[in-house]
Amino acid sequence: MMEYSDKVMEHFMNPKNVGEIENASGVGTVGNAKCGDIMKVYITVENDVIKDAKFKTFGCGAAIATSSMATELIKGKNIQQALEITNKTVMEALDGLPPVKVHCSCLAEEALHAALWDYAQKNNIIIEGLEKPVEDIEQLHENL
Repeated sequence: MMEYSDKVMEHFMNPKNVGEIENASGVGTVGNAKCGDIMKVYITVENDVIKDAKFKTFGCGAAIATSSMATELIKGKNIQQALEITNKTVMEALDGLPPVKVHCSCLAEEALHAALWDYAQKNNIIIEGLEKPVEDIEQLHENL
């Protein structure tokens, strides 16, 4: 049986920021065809700061926990700080994930980036260092 940290269990059992944001500044959806997880992240941006973030995730406990933690980490950050949140940041904040579940944290990172990309597209801005997201993270992480 896989061992999950207390923080992973907490964010799985009591996820933060579940739901949708109407008229969100940016919405990002990514999935993983191999495991069937789908993650959708909504952000509200005001004056370059992420005021709110919510998510809807169809997936395993680790996918839900990483979505919850990722939205917690991104709130209150400016765009550039939000861009620096990686799957490693999310995993560290959750006190780690079993190796077989690392892809869930990659999904969370991509979903954040996809929401930022959508925000940039809607506002005709370029976010330095942000690349066009993929819809299926298998394209990125063939080695996982």
